[in-house]
Amino acid sequence: MKFNIIVLFLVGTIVYGQRSDFTTSSFDKADSIALQNKGASLQNLPVLVHDLTSDLSTEAEKFRSIYTWVCTNIANDYGSYQKTVKKRKKLSENLDALTEWNDDYTPKVFEKLIKQRKTACTGYAFLVREMAKMADIKCSIVNGYGRTPTLVLNNNSIPNHSWNLVELDGKWYLCDPTWSAGHIVFKDDGPQFEPDYFDSYFLADPNLFIRNHYPLEIKSSLLEKPPTLEEFIEGPVVYKEAFFVGVFPTLPSKMHLEILKNEPVSFTFTSTESLTNTNFSLLQTNGTRSTVIAPEIIRNQNEYLLRHTFEKSGKYDVHIKMNEVIIATYVIKVSRN
Repeated sequence: MKFNIIVLFLVGTIVYGQRSDFTTSSFDKADSIALQNKGASLQNLPVLVHDLTSDLSTEAEKFRSIYTWVCTNIANDYGSYQKTVKKRKKLSENLDALTEWNDDYTPKVFEKLIKQRKTACTGYAFLVREMAKMADIKCSIVNGYGRTPTLVLNNNSIPNHSWNLVELDGKWYLCDPTWSAGHIVFKDDGPQFEPDYFDSYFLADPNLFIRNHYPLEIKSSLLEKPPTLEEFIEGPVVYKEAFFVGVFPTLPSKMHLEILKNEPVSFTFTSTESLTNTNFSLLQTNGTRSTVIAPEIIRNQNEYLLRHTFEKSGKYDVHIKMNEVIIATYVIKVSRN
């Protein structure tokens, strides 16, 4: 607990960073070393960390090698995740007790991880932190709320996710090794982990990261003006594909909207980079029926506005698409009057 307090103090006094800080750097060597050590034993972590980092010169490269190795060698344990959710729910009204349990439970998760090479989000975050510390890199665990299309939150929701803060070259960065590693697929014989490395959660832009990660300690968001938890919960669903192009919605700020028929509605989003050769559309679904809409598009530098007028009443899921990939979803109720 004392370590977390120190980290949060530092976060408040040090400028945050993002992946774009390393656009001139190559992580090819770090990724290659991680691949060369694929399947390496976890029984002697100091040796593994040495093998992953000794031939690399910068903190960023060393952390990259560790992060890539963890995300491509550890399986997501859905059973452990369910146990964690159950305990967090029981202690949801007592943050101190939840923190104490989490600190006590994490080493047990880690012990299972060492033996079976699988874990839930707490184990991923713990392993990244411990390996980073062995490489003399400051790293901490962040507990909070993760939001996906299938993880629907409300005001009574309990913390359900963990990720990492890491300090590189005097700046603090966000990353999520659990969501980088792959995803759970529900099949007839039960939930199964499918490895599928996703690079965009490595040193993510805090302005985009906050769209589906909300920390219990708000300073860990690395934002000067973070949203409230209520604003986070009420916001639109933002898919991981948005991270590919650094796009995040700004307006409407709420996922659920109520408008009148023939009243135009505008969707505004910002891109961290200029978008070229990009096709924008809206996918409107109502039950089993889907309609692709070509909205009016207004661009102002890296800000984009998509405008559409709904001519029929009803309740619709409206998905913002970029080049056939859904990046965000709203729910719109259109009334006659």
